[in-house]
Amino acid sequence: MSDGSSGESDASGNGIAIDTVSGPCRFFSPKAVYFREDDKENGKNVFAMILYCIRHGESTYNAEGRVQGQSDVPLSDLGRRQGQAVAEALAEVGLEVIFSSPLRRAYETAEIVARRTGAPIRTDPRLKEINAGIFQDRLRSELLAQFPEDYRRWTSGDPDFVIPGGESRRQLAERGVAAFRDIIASGYERVAVVSHGRLLVVTLKSLLDSSDASRLPAALQNASITTVEVDPTNGRMRLITADDVRHLEGVGLSGSGDL
Repeated sequence: MSDGSSGESDASGNGIAIDTVSGPCRFFSPKAVYFREDDKENGKNVFAMILYCIRHGESTYNAEGRVQGQSDVPLSDLGRRQGQAVAEALAEVGLEVIFSSPLRRAYETAEIVARRTGAPIRTDPRLKEINAGIFQDRLRSELLAQFPEDYRRWTSGDPDFVIPGGESRRQLAERGVAAFRDIIASGYERVAVVSHGRLLVVTLKSLLDSSDASRLPAALQNASITTVEVDPTNGRMRLITADDVRHLEGVGLSGSGDL
């Protein structure tokens, strides 16, 4: 952060600081230094990886209250404005790469961030939202009437309930964790991951320790940024911010949902 900026940083002084005073809310990322045990005597160090985990902006289905799952729907007008706010918030962090779900609502969000930051986009199908099977393309208000037992089991939170024609939360977490482990092993230091609410929640809850996982909400808001620091010496992850939407002030929120 530049001298004279009045922002907030996490308690350790590592990770990010956030400028909330003048202009748009922007994230900054002073480099947290970690020492490998066998390198301390030589003075060698390695820098932490910072993951900016972004839920896509509002989609047309979000605006309609319709379940999307893996249906390939675009951003709404509000969603595009939210994406621009995300891009401005991350303009100064030095993004090196953006990993994105190939679904249109996420990829459009990633493109907006890429145009502002110059970071290349790499798609990974494992970052897609849960396959919501028979729930997809239907209004949320219809689910209880049309699929009462299946909807009851979904809302119970059972991780092993497989939506007919779709996936379970556990299956989703397994592919999400595999994707994140490959991202962590990629060697980059400043990374954006543009994906979906349910994918991000179940994956991060699987990777974070229990105290950090408990700080994550059950559902993320559209265009929120959840920031995680990764210790490169052991791959351990630490939650810095969860479901942050301060950059959306003046743009507008569109709520949260888990499908």
